[in-house]
Amino acid sequence: MTADVLPALTAKVRTAAHPAAEACVCGTGTSVLADRPDGTVVRHAGTVAKAHASDTDPAELAVRMAVAAHPRLTGVLLPPLSPTAVDLHGRPVTFWPYGTPVDRDDPDAAPWEEAATLLAHLHRTPESTLPSGLPPMRGPAKAARAVARLHAAGPHPAAAPVLRAWAVLPTWARDEAPMRHRRTLCHGDLHLGQLVRAPDGEWLLIDIDDLGLGDPAWDLARPAAWFASGLLPPDEWTRFLTAYQKAAGPAVPADTDPWPALDVPARALTVQTAALAIAKSVAAGRPLDEVEMSVIDACDRMAAHPPELVEAIPK
Repeated sequence: MTADVLPALTAKVRTAAHPAAEACVCGTGTSVLADRPDGTVVRHAGTVAKAHASDTDPAELAVRMAVAAHPRLTGVLLPPLSPTAVDLHGRPVTFWPYGTPVDRDDPDAAPWEEAATLLAHLHRTPESTLPSGLPPMRGPAKAARAVARLHAAGPHPAAAPVLRAWAVLPTWARDEAPMRHRRTLCHGDLHLGQLVRAPDGEWLLIDIDDLGLGDPAWDLARPAAWFASGLLPPDEWTRFLTAYQKAAGPAVPADTDPWPALDVPARALTVQTAALAIAKSVAAGRPLDEVEMSVIDACDRMAAHPPELVEAIPK
């Protein structure tokens, strides 16, 4: 399907970038920013087109688009160029302004403070101001999908500790029960790849596919998991957490231990990362690398020390 979508998506983005011109005269080529079954993204000049996954719920995407375009989220979420999606080979396509991504080759310049501050502003959005019908954020669903991929990959010697760590998580973290305890606007898949710098120099959050209501601690879970696994240096984690607390983010307390709130989501993100690592290594026919093994080792430690009161509902 991707092979069919990519040429058509390229034509779509060129038309969107030059709606009044008979032909492109800017001399800018079209580049592929991502090409996966769950999201094919191309850019032409200052316009980006994204073909979402074929199983995307149109109504849910429409509400998420409305949130991204909402004036209350100006300066937090990148707004779409068009308020509605168009169909392309059975996949909804949305259009966005191009923003400069985080430079992966310059880790010292990683915008940890900016990411945390944007998250805090997102989380503080009153639900009453949002469009009705906003679905749950898809963080737990993505974790469950990763574990399903691990099962589908077949037996693997590294899978056992990952599945043990998954089994002791509460049902809401495994997407087996609703997150009744929180109804906060969440991004659902936060990492530095979800930030872009707008032409005015401001950082904005992108990618609304997992946006929804849920536990805001989930949006802090990936950097928390990296820190706990030894993959994120303590100073970078401290910069991120401190900036979030200074911006009055509601996911963690401002002056007490944040880990009671972060423990379960960070565990779930660790399992998700490990499960995907194994599934991808099997598909590629390669051994697990050192970073991947460190995440699996973290799952082994987690399974030996389950979270307390795993079925309790956080406040």
